[in-house]
Amino acid sequence: MKIANSLKTLKKRHKDCRLVRRKGRVYVINKTNPRFKARQG
Repeated sequence: MKIANSLKTLKKRHKDCRLVRRKGRVYVINKTNPRFKARQG
């Protein structure tokens, strides 16, 4: 999992990436390609 400064760039990586907020942190998760995981905050 990457800890990223900007999640907007990570969201453009793949069409199935979605932004999720959990416990005050912002995550990018991808069901079809799980290597595109990222966290911010």
